[in-house]
Amino acid sequence: MMERPNVARPLSVFGALLTAILIAGAARGGTGSMGTRRTPLSPIPKGAVAADSLIRPGEAHFEHLWQLTFGGQNAEAYWSSDGRQLIFQSTRDGYPCDQEYVLNFTTGAVTRVSTGRGRTTCGYFYDSDRRILFSSTHAYSDSCPPLPDYSKGYVWRVDEGYDIWTARPDGTDLKRLTNNVGYDAETTVSWDGKWLLFTSDRDGDLEIYKMHPDGSAVTRLTHTPGYDGGPWFSRDGKWICYRAHHPADSAGVAEDHELLSRHLVRPTSMDLWVMKADGSDQHPITHLPGASFAPYFTPDGKSIIFSSNWENPMGRQFDIWLVSRDGGTPEPVTRDPSFNAFPMFSPDGRWLVFESNRSLHPVPGQRGDTNIFLALWKP
Repeated sequence: MMERPNVARPLSVFGALLTAILIAGAARGGTGSMGTRRTPLSPIPKGAVAADSLIRPGEAHFEHLWQLTFGGQNAEAYWSSDGRQLIFQSTRDGYPCDQEYVLNFTTGAVTRVSTGRGRTTCGYFYDSDRRILFSSTHAYSDSCPPLPDYSKGYVWRVDEGYDIWTARPDGTDLKRLTNNVGYDAETTVSWDGKWLLFTSDRDGDLEIYKMHPDGSAVTRLTHTPGYDGGPWFSRDGKWICYRAHHPADSAGVAEDHELLSRHLVRPTSMDLWVMKADGSDQHPITHLPGASFAPYFTPDGKSIIFSSNWENPMGRQFDIWLVSRDGGTPEPVTRDPSFNAFPMFSPDGRWLVFESNRSLHPVPGQRGDTNIFLALWKP
Protein backbone atom coordinates (compact mmCIF):
# COMPACT_ATOMS: atom_id res chain seq x y z
CA MET A 1 0.00 0.00 0.00
CA MET A 2 1.23 3.49 -0.81
CA GLU A 3 -0.15 6.31 1.33
CA ARG A 4 -0.70 9.78 -0.10
CA PRO A 5 1.57 12.47 1.33
CA ASN A 6 0.47 14.09 4.57
CA VAL A 7 -1.57 16.98 3.22
CA ALA A 8 -5.20 16.37 4.10
CA ARG A 9 -4.44 12.93 5.56
CA PRO A 10 -1.39 10.61 5.68
CA LEU A 11 0.29 9.24 2.67
CA SER A 12 0.54 0.74 -1.30
CA VAL A 13 -3.74 -7.68 -17.78
CA PHE A 14 -3.98 -6.01 -20.62
CA GLY A 15 -4.74 -7.09 -24.17
CA ALA A 16 -7.50 -5.80 -26.43
CA LEU A 17 -7.26 -2.51 -28.25
CA LEU A 18 -9.72 0.18 -27.24
CA THR A 19 -12.91 0.68 -29.24
CA ALA A 20 -12.69 4.10 -30.90
CA ILE A 21 -15.55 6.50 -30.28
CA LEU A 22 -15.70 10.22 -30.86
CA ILE A 23 -16.02 12.33 -27.76
CA ALA A 24 -18.41 15.22 -27.57
CA GLY A 25 -18.81 18.64 -26.07
CA ALA A 26 -16.00 20.32 -24.22
CA ALA A 27 -13.76 17.28 -24.48
CA ARG A 28 -13.60 17.46 -28.31
CA GLY A 29 -10.47 18.64 -30.09
CA GLY A 30 -9.02 21.91 -28.93
CA THR A 31 -5.52 23.29 -28.90
CA GLY A 32 -5.15 24.32 -25.26
CA SER A 33 -1.73 25.40 -24.04
CA MET A 34 0.28 22.75 -25.92
CA GLY A 35 -0.39 23.80 -29.54
CA THR A 36 -2.09 21.82 -32.32
CA ARG A 37 -3.44 18.46 -31.18
CA ARG A 38 -5.09 15.34 -32.53
CA THR A 39 -8.76 14.73 -31.85
CA PRO A 40 -8.79 12.19 -28.99
CA LEU A 41 -10.79 9.00 -29.16
CA SER A 42 -12.01 6.47 -26.57
CA PRO A 43 -11.57 5.84 -23.65
CA ILE A 44 -12.88 9.16 -22.36
CA PRO A 45 -15.38 8.03 -19.70
CA LYS A 46 -18.81 9.56 -19.50
CA GLY A 47 -18.71 12.33 -16.93
CA ALA A 48 -15.03 13.17 -17.44
CA VAL A 49 -14.25 16.87 -17.73
CA ALA A 50 -11.65 18.27 -20.13
CA ALA A 51 -8.77 19.67 -18.09
CA ASP A 52 -6.22 20.92 -20.61
CA SER A 53 -6.02 24.11 -18.55
CA LEU A 54 -4.29 22.02 -15.84
CA ILE A 55 -1.47 20.89 -18.14
CA ARG A 56 1.59 22.64 -16.71
CA PRO A 57 4.51 24.09 -18.66
CA GLY A 58 6.98 21.26 -19.19
CA GLU A 59 4.33 18.50 -19.31
CA ALA A 60 5.09 17.82 -22.96
CA HIS A 61 3.89 14.19 -22.88
CA PHE A 62 0.29 15.27 -22.18
CA GLU A 63 -1.57 16.00 -25.40
CA HIS A 64 -4.92 16.28 -23.62
CA LEU A 65 -6.01 15.88 -20.01
CA TRP A 66 -9.29 14.95 -18.30
CA GLN A 67 -10.29 14.96 -14.64
CA LEU A 68 -12.28 11.84 -13.70
CA THR A 69 -13.03 12.37 -9.99
CA PHE A 70 -13.82 15.49 -7.98
CA GLY A 71 -12.96 15.70 -4.30
CA GLY A 72 -11.87 13.40 -1.52
CA GLN A 73 -9.13 10.80 -1.67
CA ASN A 74 -8.90 8.68 -4.83
CA ALA A 75 -5.83 6.63 -5.69
CA GLU A 76 -4.28 3.59 -7.34
CA ALA A 77 -6.51 3.63 -10.41
CA TYR A 78 -5.58 0.64 -12.60
CA TRP A 79 -6.87 -0.42 -16.02
CA SER A 80 -8.98 -3.40 -17.03
CA SER A 81 -7.53 -5.44 -19.89
CA ASP A 82 -10.11 -4.09 -22.36
CA GLY A 83 -9.31 -0.48 -21.43
CA ARG A 84 -12.94 0.30 -20.58
CA GLN A 85 -12.80 0.26 -16.77
CA LEU A 86 -10.66 1.41 -13.89
CA ILE A 87 -10.53 -0.05 -10.40
CA PHE A 88 -9.44 2.36 -7.68
CA GLN A 89 -9.57 2.99 -3.95
CA SER A 90 -11.52 5.93 -2.58
CA THR A 91 -12.86 7.42 0.62
CA ARG A 92 -16.42 8.45 -0.31
CA ASP A 93 -20.11 7.67 0.19
CA GLY A 94 -19.82 8.11 3.93
CA TYR A 95 -17.26 5.34 4.44
CA PRO A 96 -14.55 6.45 6.88
CA CYS A 97 -11.64 4.85 5.02
CA ASP A 98 -10.75 3.54 1.56
CA GLN A 99 -13.03 1.11 -0.28
CA GLU A 100 -12.60 -0.31 -3.80
CA TYR A 101 -14.62 1.08 -6.70
CA VAL A 102 -14.92 0.35 -10.41
CA LEU A 103 -15.43 3.15 -12.94
CA ASN A 104 -17.23 2.04 -16.11
CA PHE A 105 -16.11 4.24 -19.01
CA THR A 106 -19.23 3.60 -21.11
CA THR A 107 -21.79 4.60 -18.51
CA GLY A 108 -19.68 6.72 -16.18
CA ALA A 109 -21.04 4.68 -13.26
CA VAL A 110 -18.85 4.25 -10.19
CA THR A 111 -19.68 1.08 -8.24
CA ARG A 112 -18.34 -0.03 -4.89
CA VAL A 113 -16.99 -3.58 -5.19
CA SER A 114 -15.55 -4.13 -1.69
CA THR A 115 -17.50 -4.97 1.45
CA GLY A 116 -17.73 -1.47 2.96
CA ARG A 117 -15.95 -2.77 6.08
CA GLY A 118 -12.34 -2.31 7.12
CA ARG A 119 -9.90 -0.62 4.75
CA THR A 120 -8.95 -1.74 1.24
CA THR A 121 -6.06 -1.07 -1.10
CA CYS A 122 -4.40 -2.22 -4.33
CA GLY A 123 -7.26 -3.31 -6.60
CA TYR A 124 -6.58 -5.07 -9.91
CA PHE A 125 -8.44 -6.72 -12.82
CA TYR A 126 -7.37 -10.19 -14.01
CA ASP A 127 -8.63 -13.34 -15.72
CA SER A 128 -9.65 -11.37 -18.84
CA ASP A 129 -11.59 -8.95 -16.59
CA ARG A 130 -13.75 -11.76 -15.22
CA ARG A 131 -12.25 -11.24 -11.75
CA ILE A 132 -10.85 -8.46 -9.61
CA LEU A 133 -8.60 -8.64 -6.59
CA PHE A 134 -7.80 -6.26 -3.74
CA SER A 135 -6.42 -6.30 -0.22
CA SER A 136 -8.73 -5.68 2.71
CA THR A 137 -8.73 -5.72 6.51
CA HIS A 138 -12.47 -6.45 6.80
CA ALA A 139 -11.99 -10.03 8.06
CA TYR A 140 -9.69 -8.74 10.79
CA SER A 141 -11.88 -5.83 11.87
CA ASP A 142 -14.96 -3.98 10.62
CA SER A 143 -13.40 -0.71 11.75
CA CYS A 144 -10.74 1.36 9.99
CA PRO A 145 -7.16 0.66 11.10
CA PRO A 146 -5.67 3.39 13.32
CA LEU A 147 -3.96 6.40 11.79
CA PRO A 148 -0.15 6.48 11.71
CA ASP A 149 1.75 7.49 14.83
CA TYR A 150 3.97 10.43 13.87
CA SER A 151 5.77 10.60 17.22
CA LYS A 152 8.88 9.23 15.49
CA GLY A 153 8.55 11.25 12.29
CA TYR A 154 6.77 10.63 9.01
CA VAL A 155 5.66 7.00 8.66
CA TRP A 156 3.20 4.82 6.74
CA ARG A 157 1.10 2.06 8.25
CA VAL A 158 1.40 -1.49 6.92
CA ASP A 159 -1.48 -2.86 8.93
CA GLU A 160 -1.87 -6.42 10.12
CA GLY A 161 -5.07 -7.95 8.87
CA TYR A 162 -4.56 -7.07 5.19
CA ASP A 163 -5.31 -10.17 3.14
CA ILE A 164 -5.75 -10.56 -0.61
CA TRP A 165 -9.32 -11.19 -1.79
CA THR A 166 -10.83 -11.93 -5.19
CA ALA A 167 -14.33 -11.30 -6.53
CA ARG A 168 -16.30 -10.80 -9.69
CA PRO A 169 -16.12 -7.23 -11.05
CA ASP A 170 -19.41 -6.37 -9.34
CA GLY A 171 -18.05 -7.47 -5.94
CA THR A 172 -19.96 -10.75 -5.72
CA ASP A 173 -18.44 -14.21 -5.20
CA LEU A 174 -15.89 -12.86 -2.71
CA LYS A 175 -13.10 -15.35 -1.96
CA ARG A 176 -9.99 -15.17 0.20
CA LEU A 177 -6.60 -15.81 -1.42
CA THR A 178 -4.32 -15.31 1.60
CA ASN A 179 -4.84 -15.84 5.31
CA ASN A 180 -1.90 -14.19 7.02
CA VAL A 181 -2.08 -12.41 10.38
CA GLY A 182 0.18 -9.69 8.99
CA TYR A 183 0.29 -7.63 5.79
CA ASP A 184 -0.45 -9.05 2.31
CA ALA A 185 -0.98 -6.26 -0.22
CA GLU A 186 0.45 -4.35 -3.19
CA THR A 187 -0.72 -7.09 -5.57
CA THR A 188 -0.37 -6.97 -9.36
CA VAL A 189 -0.74 -9.60 -12.09
CA SER A 190 1.53 -10.79 -14.90
CA TRP A 191 0.35 -10.10 -18.46
CA ASP A 192 -0.19 -13.80 -19.14
CA GLY A 193 -2.28 -14.07 -15.96
CA LYS A 194 -0.17 -16.89 -14.52
CA TRP A 195 1.38 -15.04 -11.57
CA LEU A 196 0.43 -12.58 -8.86
CA LEU A 197 3.12 -10.38 -7.32
CA PHE A 198 2.56 -9.08 -3.79
CA THR A 199 4.29 -7.67 -0.71
CA SER A 200 4.10 -9.46 2.64
CA ASP A 201 5.64 -9.38 6.12
CA ARG A 202 4.88 -13.08 6.71
CA ASP A 203 8.57 -13.88 7.25
CA GLY A 204 9.28 -10.95 9.56
CA ASP A 205 10.31 -8.39 6.92
CA LEU A 206 8.57 -6.64 4.03
CA GLU A 207 9.46 -8.74 1.01
CA ILE A 208 8.13 -9.47 -2.50
CA TYR A 209 6.47 -12.82 -3.29
CA LYS A 210 4.75 -14.38 -6.28
CA MET A 211 2.01 -17.00 -6.42
CA HIS A 212 -0.51 -18.44 -8.85
CA PRO A 213 -3.99 -16.84 -8.99
CA ASP A 214 -5.42 -19.74 -6.98
CA GLY A 215 -3.01 -18.97 -4.12
CA SER A 216 -0.64 -21.88 -4.82
CA ALA A 217 3.13 -21.95 -5.41
CA VAL A 218 3.95 -19.05 -3.09
CA THR A 219 7.58 -18.09 -3.78
CA ARG A 220 9.65 -15.47 -2.00
CA LEU A 221 11.68 -13.32 -4.43
CA THR A 222 13.55 -10.80 -2.24
CA HIS A 223 15.65 -11.44 0.86
CA THR A 224 17.49 -8.21 1.72
CA PRO A 225 16.55 -6.59 5.05
CA GLY A 226 14.36 -3.53 4.50
CA TYR A 227 11.22 -2.69 2.54
CA ASP A 228 10.82 -4.29 -0.89
CA GLY A 229 7.40 -3.61 -2.39
CA GLY A 230 5.14 -2.24 -5.09
CA PRO A 231 6.18 -4.82 -7.76
CA TRP A 232 5.06 -4.89 -11.41
CA PHE A 233 5.86 -7.25 -14.28
CA SER A 234 7.04 -6.01 -17.66
CA ARG A 235 4.69 -6.87 -20.50
CA ASP A 236 6.96 -9.66 -21.76
CA GLY A 237 7.01 -11.16 -18.25
CA LYS A 238 10.81 -11.19 -18.08
CA TRP A 239 11.38 -8.36 -15.59
CA ILE A 240 9.92 -6.97 -12.37
CA CYS A 241 10.28 -3.38 -11.20
CA TYR A 242 9.76 -2.38 -7.58
CA ARG A 243 10.62 0.16 -4.88
CA ALA A 244 13.04 -0.62 -2.08
CA HIS A 245 14.71 0.76 1.00
CA HIS A 246 17.60 -1.28 2.40
CA PRO A 247 19.20 0.11 5.57
CA ALA A 248 22.92 0.73 5.29
CA ASP A 249 23.88 -0.74 8.67
CA SER A 250 22.69 -2.86 11.58
CA ALA A 251 21.31 0.18 13.42
CA GLY A 252 19.10 0.97 10.44
CA VAL A 253 17.91 -2.63 10.25
CA ALA A 254 17.06 -2.56 13.96
CA GLU A 255 15.13 0.69 13.54
CA ASP A 256 13.17 -0.77 10.60
CA HIS A 257 12.30 -3.89 12.59
CA GLU A 258 11.19 -1.82 15.56
CA LEU A 259 8.91 0.23 13.33
CA LEU A 260 7.57 -2.89 11.61
CA SER A 261 6.74 -4.39 15.01
CA ARG A 262 4.30 -1.47 15.31
CA HIS A 263 3.10 -1.97 11.71
CA LEU A 264 4.96 1.11 10.47
CA VAL A 265 7.58 1.92 7.84
CA ARG A 266 9.50 5.12 7.21
CA PRO A 267 9.20 5.89 3.47
CA THR A 268 11.49 8.91 3.26
CA SER A 269 14.25 7.09 1.36
CA MET A 270 13.36 4.67 -1.45
CA ASP A 271 14.85 3.87 -4.85
CA LEU A 272 13.68 1.89 -7.87
CA TRP A 273 14.99 -1.63 -8.41
CA VAL A 274 14.53 -4.27 -11.09
CA MET A 275 14.97 -8.04 -11.06
CA LYS A 276 14.31 -10.90 -13.42
CA ALA A 277 11.01 -12.73 -13.05
CA ASP A 278 12.66 -15.56 -11.08
CA GLY A 279 14.10 -13.09 -8.55
CA SER A 280 17.65 -13.09 -9.91
CA ASP A 281 19.76 -10.08 -10.94
CA GLN A 282 18.32 -7.67 -8.36
CA HIS A 283 19.82 -4.21 -8.73
CA PRO A 284 18.88 -0.53 -8.29
CA ILE A 285 18.30 1.71 -11.29
CA THR A 286 17.99 4.98 -9.36
CA HIS A 287 20.22 6.49 -6.70
CA LEU A 288 18.16 9.54 -5.85
CA PRO A 289 17.51 11.42 -2.64
CA GLY A 290 13.99 11.23 -1.21
CA ALA A 291 11.28 8.70 -1.97
CA SER A 292 10.81 7.15 -5.41
CA PHE A 293 7.85 4.79 -5.71
CA ALA A 294 4.93 3.58 -7.90
CA PRO A 295 7.11 2.24 -10.74
CA TYR A 296 5.48 0.89 -13.91
CA PHE A 297 7.06 -0.31 -17.15
CA THR A 298 6.47 1.60 -20.38
CA PRO A 299 4.77 -0.57 -23.03
CA ASP A 300 8.08 -1.36 -24.77
CA GLY A 301 9.68 -2.37 -21.45
CA LYS A 302 12.67 -0.12 -22.02
CA SER A 303 11.79 2.53 -19.44
CA ILE A 304 9.99 2.88 -16.12
CA ILE A 305 7.55 5.61 -15.17
CA PHE A 306 7.40 6.46 -11.46
CA SER A 307 6.76 9.14 -8.83
CA SER A 308 9.38 10.88 -6.74
CA ASN A 309 10.15 13.93 -4.62
CA TRP A 310 13.88 13.65 -5.34
CA GLU A 311 14.22 17.32 -6.36
CA ASN A 312 13.18 18.37 -2.85
CA PRO A 313 13.21 15.36 -0.51
CA MET A 314 11.88 17.40 2.40
CA GLY A 315 8.98 18.80 0.39
CA ARG A 316 5.52 17.62 -0.57
CA GLN A 317 5.92 17.94 -4.33
CA PHE A 318 5.92 14.51 -5.97
CA ASP A 319 6.25 14.52 -9.74
CA ILE A 320 6.06 11.70 -12.27
CA TRP A 321 9.27 10.78 -14.09
CA LEU A 322 10.62 8.44 -16.76
CA VAL A 323 13.92 6.60 -16.41
CA SER A 324 15.62 3.97 -18.55
CA ARG A 325 15.42 0.40 -17.26
CA ASP A 326 19.22 0.59 -17.27
CA GLY A 327 19.20 3.71 -15.09
CA GLY A 328 20.34 7.23 -15.90
CA THR A 329 18.94 10.73 -15.51
CA PRO A 330 15.15 10.83 -15.02
CA GLU A 331 13.00 12.79 -17.48
CA PRO A 332 10.10 14.78 -15.98
CA VAL A 333 6.55 13.89 -17.01
CA THR A 334 4.66 16.18 -14.63
CA ARG A 335 5.69 19.63 -13.39
CA ASP A 336 2.87 20.31 -10.96
CA PRO A 337 3.67 21.77 -7.51
CA SER A 338 1.69 19.14 -5.60
CA PHE A 339 1.29 15.35 -5.47
CA ASN A 340 1.36 13.38 -8.74
CA ALA A 341 1.68 9.59 -8.61
CA PHE A 342 0.43 6.07 -9.48
CA PRO A 343 0.97 6.31 -13.27
CA MET A 344 -0.20 3.39 -15.42
CA PHE A 345 -0.31 3.11 -19.22
CA SER A 346 -3.46 1.82 -20.92
CA PRO A 347 -3.45 -1.56 -22.67
CA ASP A 348 -2.74 0.08 -26.05
CA GLY A 349 -0.17 2.47 -24.57
CA ARG A 350 -1.94 5.62 -25.80
CA TRP A 351 -3.26 6.78 -22.44
CA LEU A 352 -1.85 7.41 -18.99
CA VAL A 353 -3.95 7.35 -15.84
CA PHE A 354 -2.51 8.95 -12.71
CA GLU A 355 -3.54 10.75 -9.53
CA SER A 356 -2.87 14.36 -8.60
CA ASN A 357 -3.76 17.09 -6.11
CA ARG A 358 -4.38 19.48 -9.02
CA SER A 359 -8.08 20.17 -9.64
CA LEU A 360 -10.43 22.06 -11.93
CA HIS A 361 -12.57 22.99 -8.95
CA PRO A 362 -10.33 23.46 -5.89
CA VAL A 363 -12.14 24.16 -2.64
CA PRO A 364 -10.91 27.47 -1.15
CA GLY A 365 -8.88 26.86 1.98
CA GLN A 366 -8.90 23.07 1.50
CA ARG A 367 -5.75 21.16 0.62
CA GLY A 368 -5.02 17.59 -0.21
CA ASP A 369 -7.86 16.24 -2.37
CA THR A 370 -6.39 13.54 -4.59
CA ASN A 371 -8.19 12.99 -7.90
CA ILE A 372 -7.84 10.67 -10.90
CA PHE A 373 -6.69 12.11 -14.23
CA LEU A 374 -6.48 10.68 -17.71
CA ALA A 375 -3.92 11.94 -20.23
CA LEU A 376 -3.67 11.31 -23.96
CA TRP A 377 0.01 10.35 -24.15
CA LYS A 378 2.38 12.02 -26.57
CA PRO A 379 5.65 10.02 -26.96
